[in-house]
Amino acid sequence: MLLDYALTTFVTLAVVVDPIGLAPAFLSITQGLSKAARRDTGWRAATIAAAVLIATALGGTWLLARLGIGLPAFRISGGILLFAVAFEMVLGVRPAREAKQAEQAVEEHARNIAAFPLAIPMIAGPGAITATLLLAGRTAGDPLQLIALIVIIVAVAIISGATFAVAGRVAGALGNTGNVVLSRLLGVVLAALAVQFVIDGCREAFG
Repeated sequence: MLLDYALTTFVTLAVVVDPIGLAPAFLSITQGLSKAARRDTGWRAATIAAAVLIATALGGTWLLARLGIGLPAFRISGGILLFAVAFEMVLGVRPAREAKQAEQAVEEHARNIAAFPLAIPMIAGPGAITATLLLAGRTAGDPLQLIALIVIIVAVAIISGATFAVAGRVAGALGNTGNVVLSRLLGVVLAALAVQFVIDGCREAFG
């Protein structure tokens, strides 16, 4: 059970965050920085994003309870939102939109690009936060599963930071065609996971 949960959690967060797909946008945002400064910015962004997602995992369910929102309702709405993200990935809309938003954000917040837009909303964006809330809700108070969720959040953040550190080589190795194909494939996987979240929510609400 724990292994199944951990595997689902890792696949969901890895696909939603998509560190490899963020590499070209990261290069665009940090254009003009030295290699050392670019590397430090990438790791700082990954650390901030991990802190945001861990806080969401620990306090998100409590916040939903205070707002009177049940987990089945959030699973259904969250699954729909994740499906929208997957839909954009399959059609190739998401990378272009994120790159455009990132460029605009750099012009406005050049001194804080690690926090915005790299950490939020690129890594810990609405999709990642929604997925984290859904996954935290699936722990059902099991401390081992919650610990697994936190460990996987940290692991995905480390993968993101490492990808940013070698972003130039990753983007060059994949090329435009590789990035497009990878994004489409990950989008299909995320769409299936999103539908499963909706099914689980409906089963809880109406079962």
